[in-house]
Amino acid sequence: MTVSLILPCYNPPPGWEKTVYNSFRLFSGKVSGETELVVVLDGENVAITHDSLDYLRNNLEEVNIIQYKENKGKGYAIRQGVKVAKGDIIVYTDVDFPYTIESMLEIHETLAHNNADVAVGVKDEAYYAHVPFVRRLISRYLRVLIRVFLSMPITDTQCGLKGFQKQVSPLFLNTTVNRYLFDLEFIRNCFTTSKFRVKAIPVSLNENVHFRSMNYRILFSESVSFVKLLFSKKR
Repeated sequence: MTVSLILPCYNPPPGWEKTVYNSFRLFSGKVSGETELVVVLDGENVAITHDSLDYLRNNLEEVNIIQYKENKGKGYAIRQGVKVAKGDIIVYTDVDFPYTIESMLEIHETLAHNNADVAVGVKDEAYYAHVPFVRRLISRYLRVLIRVFLSMPITDTQCGLKGFQKQVSPLFLNTTVNRYLFDLEFIRNCFTTSKFRVKAIPVSLNENVHFRSMNYRILFSESVSFVKLLFSKKR
């Protein structure tokens, strides 16, 4: 089976292209079948240079780079990647590859062996030891809200590692949230509007992961998105 790995990219750290190259090579070398890399540049910024893009194009034949000027949000970026993905299996994660290759392979193997249509990474307890207090508090609070108001069997919707079979793509593309809560909208739709099999997969962080400071303006906008999802009609 072929695999598409989608990476949304906005304001990446210096040297990001080498992290992408090394991690993708490690991942693709451990999966059977052909792999492609889809990098979605979600707006222009100083870290994304011609040299960094040329590095990827010159070293990876199987890379597809999508670029647009205005930052639209992670959900929007991944939808652009899904639109062009050719793989039978689609996996997405963050450009700094925060989760272990073993976790990525577990997502892939679950789908490759047809044990699920959608594989949702869920963070283990060790994850919260690495997370700043405010992020940890927000994450746990969101899980409580999901359990209370949406009654979903999976409450950890915001883990940045997920995958699905190609036939799930239309449902994913039907999401409307452009920023972080697109994950919640997608998983909600999986449980309420489809018969796709969804499986939670425990995943682990890499040891060298660094978390960015919280943008509270985005936190406010995502709170609005949550309320909209709560009262929206089932799609």
